[in-house]
Amino acid sequence: MAYVVGIDIGTSGTKTVLFTETGAVVASVSAEYPMYQPENGWAEQDPEDWWNAVCVTCRAALAKSGAAASEIKGIGLSGQMHGLVMLDGDGNVLRRSILWCDQRTGRECEEMTHILTRER
Repeated sequence: MAYVVGIDIGTSGTKTVLFTETGAVVASVSAEYPMYQPENGWAEQDPEDWWNAVCVTCRAALAKSGAAASEIKGIGLSGQMHGLVMLDGDGNVLRRSILWCDQRTGRECEEMTHILTRER
């Protein structure tokens, strides 16, 4: 049988769903991960947590369904909104990702809006 996989890498966790080619759900698995808030208004996550959650949920969906990895014919990904992942020249993650809901640039955003105007 042929299957497709949908993986949603969200802010609170990752959900992986294994479907038949006709769209019937065969298995669904979720894994949560923390959001770090080292200071008030900050919102960060470790990209390694995202990767681990994808690996864990994919393996678990296959195990739950009894499907073989070779039967997967397509994978679709969706991810959380804007997040900053800083990498070095070799592609290694330098620090936790700064998430879309982080508020530490609020003052700068207000200043830009004032200078450029909201309409512009």
